[in-house]
Order: sequence, then structure tokens, then C-alpha cells
Amino acid sequence: MAATDVSFERGLPANLDAERFVLGSVLVDDSVFINVAAALAADDFSLEKHRRIFGRMADLYDRGERIDRVTLAEELMRQGQLESCDGFSYIVSLDDGMPKLSNLEGYVRIVKDKSLLRQIIFSSQKVIDRAMLQEDTPDEILAGAEETLIKMGEARASNSLANPARIIEEFKGGLNAFLDPSRRIKGVSTGFTKFDEMTGGLRPGELFILAARPAMGKTALALNIAQYVATRLQGTVAVFSLEMSKESLLTRMMCAGARVDQQKFRAGYLNRDERQRLHDEAERLIEAPLFIDDTPGTTIMDVHAKLRRLKNEHGLSLVVIDYLQLMSSRGKAENRNQEISALSRGMKLLSAELQVPFIVLSQLSRAPEQRPGDHKPQLSDLRESGSIEQDADMVGFIYREEVYKPEREDLRGLADLILAKQRNGPTGIVKMVFLKEFTKFENRTSDIGDDDRGE
Repeated sequence: MAATDVSFERGLPANLDAERFVLGSVLVDDSVFINVAAALAADDFSLEKHRRIFGRMADLYDRGERIDRVTLAEELMRQGQLESCDGFSYIVSLDDGMPKLSNLEGYVRIVKDKSLLRQIIFSSQKVIDRAMLQEDTPDEILAGAEETLIKMGEARASNSLANPARIIEEFKGGLNAFLDPSRRIKGVSTGFTKFDEMTGGLRPGELFILAARPAMGKTALALNIAQYVATRLQGTVAVFSLEMSKESLLTRMMCAGARVDQQKFRAGYLNRDERQRLHDEAERLIEAPLFIDDTPGTTIMDVHAKLRRLKNEHGLSLVVIDYLQLMSSRGKAENRNQEISALSRGMKLLSAELQVPFIVLSQLSRAPEQRPGDHKPQLSDLRESGSIEQDADMVGFIYREEVYKPEREDLRGLADLILAKQRNGPTGIVKMVFLKEFTKFENRTSDIGDDDRGE
């Protein structure tokens, strides 16, 4: 929504000098228009005359014509807008005596930032108006605000273009680090050797969808990774559980870390050694930077607010969401597929904004069980939305053949993590061991080196 001149005079965020410099730079050298137009739209300018001038520049560019004082004035006159833009004298003033600017990107960024601030103000005013009128329910008002803010974030992310010089300049360690693989920033280790070798770990800003049929162990694997990062790497981990209580999750982690049978723990039949191991593991978890949230009906905006606060106070290394299909959306989607699409897209945007890897659990459809002979999951089995695959940087499936063939002793405890998609690396199968009584996945013995996890 564009600001009016009157609104600007009352103090809305704007920088008229930056706007004039951007428009003047195009008149000095119209070859820069394509770069400016990639970041700005006409409504990003605060003054109506600037919006009209930029709009007519776009018309000239679309027709393949030069953009200069004369052609711009002629186009404005043809549209009956020259007088409303203060005439030809104002067009001349935009580039009069102006050299070619070396910091045009900076001025474009200022104009864009001010525009976004105005949008936030207008959106906030709409929320206030709706709340004061009381014609909509609180949930409907929150849904509208949530959708607007997410769209703003998505638009801002899509405009963050950078040339090679800027990318290398912003890379930690500069050009030498960028060219030296041994010094490149690696992802967060999961503790699973073969998986880390295949992926380089869980990288900041990436969305990892971990999917499986019920009872395959997707929650167990996600918690194993979260526990490893928090206790062994001392990285801050946030776990959002929409299915289990925080007490149940903590019990699972304690028993997995201490290698104590959960059924025995719940029944209270523990020997002295098992009690000591549980006590030691509880102390490790108490000291670990691990945070669990089991609030029912959690939305993307809830997750966003909590994670921003957590990152500011403690830092953030990993986020786990268990699981996608149980997450709430305040909006009124046309169907469940559309709702899940919006949620998965929101997760990807959050991961990119916070520069933290997300492990998001997802249910699979019944298709694997209905396929005769081969029950291994495929990307097409992702439940309720094909956009989950599109948004994810990695998609992994947990498959335990023993679930389908319980009579075969040779399959007992064997598990596959099928990496079906990896945007920046190979796909394949990671062989694992699943200790059902501890709800714990481990490396196979052949994968463990001297420095690897062998708990």
C-alpha cells in the first residue's frame, strides 16, 4: 500500500534524498534500471510523484526505449501526469549535476527499508481497526496479521540479491576461507557418521523434512540428534512437540541416553546401575542448552516469536518440529493441502531468516503399506502436499523392514535412513541400528571411528 504525501508529512518513515538519488541515477545511466527494478516497485516510493515517475520509467524500459529527461517527460505528458509531478523542471532537478553513483545499492536498500516500515505501520493500523470494530473473531484477526507478516518476510527474502563481491565479502573469513574447503563452515553434526559424511551435517538456513509411517521412529531419531547436539556439542536446541508432553520427551531422552528400557523405567523395576545411569544422564540434560515446548495449537508465528527470543538470549543451533501435520494455521485455507503448503513454506522462510537448520517431522501416506513387496517410502508418499518436497533442502525417510516382516530375526534392529532428496549433495541410504527398548538409533559398528559416538 502506498503512502500519501499528507501521511508522509505527518512523519511516516521515508528518505526523500535516497528516492531522488535512485531516480536520478536511472536518468544518468538507464542501464542501471534493471538492477533497481529488481529490488524496488513503484509503491516503494513515499511520494506520489516519485511513484509515477518510476512507473513511467518501467513503461519505457518494457518498450525497449531509452530512459532520459526528454523521453520520461514525454511519457508522463502522454499519461497526463507531468503537471502532477511538478513539471519538466522537477524531472531536470533529479539528475542535474549528479555524477554516476557508486553506492546506488545502498540508496536502493534505504528506500526499500523505509517502504517496509510503512507497510508494517499500515498493516498494524488495519489490525487495530479490525480489533476496535469487533466485527471479526480474534482468531480471524490474528490469521490476517500472520499472513501479512509472512508475505512481507517472503517478499523481503526474494529481493535479497547479491553479486559475487558481496557474497564473498559477507562470507566468514573472506575470499581465502571461501576457496579453502577445509576452512569452510560445516553444518551441525548429527552424531551419525555416514549421514554427516553424505550431507556435511545440518547446515544453517536449511529445512530437513524427516518423514515416516507411524511407529517407524521418526520422533526417536529427531530426539537422538537433538540430544547429541545439546549434550555433546553444547549447541542450543529448541524442540516443539505437538504430539507428546515435555515430560514424555524428557523421559525418552533420559532413557535413550542412559540406555535404560523405558518399560522398566515406567514400571519402576530398575536396578542400582540403571538408576545411576539415569541420574547421570539427567544431570547432563539439566546442564544442556535444550529447550522443549509442548504448547498445543502452536502456529508459525508462535514458533517465530519464541525462537527469536531464544536466539537473542542463548543462541540457536538446531530446531526440531514434531510434527508438521499437527501444526495449526489461523487462516482459512481452501483445503488441507493448501494449509500444509503454507506451513512448510513458512518453516523454510523461518530457517532461512534465523540461519538455523530445521528438522521438521512429517507423516507419510498409506501408500508404502499398500505397495506389494516393496514398502520403502518414496517422495510421492509425502502426505497432503507436494510442496513439502519443493520447500525442503533435504528429505529423509526412516524405513525398518522388521516392521513389515516381524518373523525374520535377521532384520531385528536394522534401520535405513533413506536420503531421497538433497539439494546440495548426493542421495542414498544410511544404514543404522534401532534399539527399540531404548527408542534409540545408533551408528552401525562398522561406521564408528575413534572419535565417533558409540554410546
